[in-house]
Amino acid sequence: MKSSLLRFRVMAIISGVMSLLLWFVYMPAKYIFNLPDFHSALVWIPMVHGYLYPIYILTALQFSRKAGWPFMKMLGLLLAGTLPVASLIAERRVVRRYS
Repeated sequence: MKSSLLRFRVMAIISGVMSLLLWFVYMPAKYIFNLPDFHSALVWIPMVHGYLYPIYILTALQFSRKAGWPFMKMLGLLLAGTLPVASLIAERRVVRRYS
């Protein structure tokens, strides 16, 4: 249980930071400021986020199964990865309860 908690914790933090970068750096640069040179320097953000988000989903599934959570609680943990700060809040709540 400790190892799955650690994996979830690491992936929740990484996923939350990448989501913040995606929402508040990449998306404004692309759609609001329309800076093509700046956009090309930030092209790595959505690619890294796209590769890491499924790993977050898998670690959240693994942790919630080991913790014996019901389906709706597991779904809430999975959906926490869709909003920039929600995965960080979920990580804090999970760590407080299971450490």
